[in-house]
Amino acid sequence: MKTLVSATWLHQHIEKPNLVILDASSATNGQTIPKARFLDLDHAFVDTSSPFPNTVPNPEQFELACQNLGIDKDSEIVVFDNKGIYTSPRVWWLFQLMGHSSISVLDGGLPAWIENGFETVTEHFKPTKKGNFKSDYQKDMVITFEQIKANIGQQKFVVVDARSAGRFNGTAPEPRKHLKSGSIPNSVNLPFENVLENGKFKSAEDIKNLFQSIFKEPQEMVFSCGSGITASIILLASVIGYEKSLKLYDGSWTEWAELNQLTTDNK
Repeated sequence: MKTLVSATWLHQHIEKPNLVILDASSATNGQTIPKARFLDLDHAFVDTSSPFPNTVPNPEQFELACQNLGIDKDSEIVVFDNKGIYTSPRVWWLFQLMGHSSISVLDGGLPAWIENGFETVTEHFKPTKKGNFKSDYQKDMVITFEQIKANIGQQKFVVVDARSAGRFNGTAPEPRKHLKSGSIPNSVNLPFENVLENGKFKSAEDIKNLFQSIFKEPQEMVFSCGSGITASIILLASVIGYEKSLKLYDGSWTEWAELNQLTTDNK
């Protein structure tokens, strides 16, 4: 499947037998796309035992949550959210992490669907049959605190941070009040809003130019943000227009700032 699909494409293929539509909105506003199943990114698809927000669930939990949504091994998935592009790239990345690459993000999300005049409904589809989805965990895609710390000296990869410039530079506060702002040493800043335009991804060419303005030559990248959500946006942007790099620092700034206050780089 394509990395991105349009609202028109989804409307034309909505009756496809093995198509599964997932609504990854963090809070619903009473409208959704017909046949969409609600993917609970706050509970079912996250490790709720972790002290850090939005932590990747273990493969068994992910597998069961998918089966409960009626997702099969051969399902073709389209995921969207009601902000346009926000939580849906995180879900795209999670499925890649669990070995299921047959997934697309609806570019522009629910707003694009509504803008096209397509029908909305008020209830999510609830499958009556469990799916046969199986996880195939790709552990190398998840970068740990220890790897990030070791890389400060080794510099084998570059951390690309999706937070705002103010938070990255330490001049604006973090939304989590107990955290100080700042950045991981040697990291670079690419605010996630910079890869978007009117709630959709910019063109592949524009994204390529954006990354090339940061990197004069290709380097291995690891994506980070506050807690792993917006990092997935710039990760997906890189896949669309630059390099296919799927590595993400799941703990992101929240973990780094809490576990390693002394080596943060407040600029």
